[in-house]
Amino acid sequence: MRTVLLLIVSNVFMTFAWYRHLRHQSNAPLWSAILVSWGIAFFEYCFAVPANRYGFGKMTLVELKVTQEVISLAVFGVIATVWMKEKLTYNHALAALCLVGAAFFTFRK
Repeated sequence: MRTVLLLIVSNVFMTFAWYRHLRHQSNAPLWSAILVSWGIAFFEYCFAVPANRYGFGKMTLVELKVTQEVISLAVFGVIATVWMKEKLTYNHALAALCLVGAAFFTFRK
């Protein structure tokens, strides 16, 4: 559970590092957006590295990666719809179901 919580926090920071400049620095020079994004990404690593250390051994490397990807896309979906005001479509829901399938087959014994 600690691994999942750390990955959620990590992915919130990473999603903001990747996309916040589209809304808050759209007129700023690219170098400025890159530097700010790298500054935010530092905090992402402060959570991602411990998450992977705690999770590895309890999960296989593949299970850890699939967990991270599912969390990443879930966090992205929330931020895209709530903060960026994007509309999610039926195709997005189908893609999410494919990810659920990937997680199912990854963790299936």
